[in-house]
Amino acid sequence: MVTNNFALYSVKILAECGRDLLMFPVWWYGRGLLGLIENLIQFLKNRQKSLALIVWIKNLFRPMYGQRDWQGKLISFFMRLAQIIFRSMLMFFYLLIAILVFIFWIILPIFVIYEIIYQING
Repeated sequence: MVTNNFALYSVKILAECGRDLLMFPVWWYGRGLLGLIENLIQFLKNRQKSLALIVWIKNLFRPMYGQRDWQGKLISFFMRLAQIIFRSMLMFFYLLIAILVFIFWIILPIFVIYEIIYQING
């Protein structure tokens, strides 16, 4: 018995594509958004570990190289303070990047739909 597999599988493929097209916004703003947030949090944690900002803050009042005289303590304090300020600015930069990626994720589908409608009507 001969069956028309082409027609059967074409209908199945079109149905699957239609379902994916309808489910895309649900995924994009649901599981996709949650996955992005988890990745951004992990990104910020990794940046914080690489900058060791918490370690610098914890050791702010501890003298460097074991120098216990007042000059060593003073130099150590200001060097660590400068490091903390610089590393905090870098961490703030990474936080801005994460926020911009999040905003881009939210706005991208809306922008694409707007551009498609603009091109059709244009």
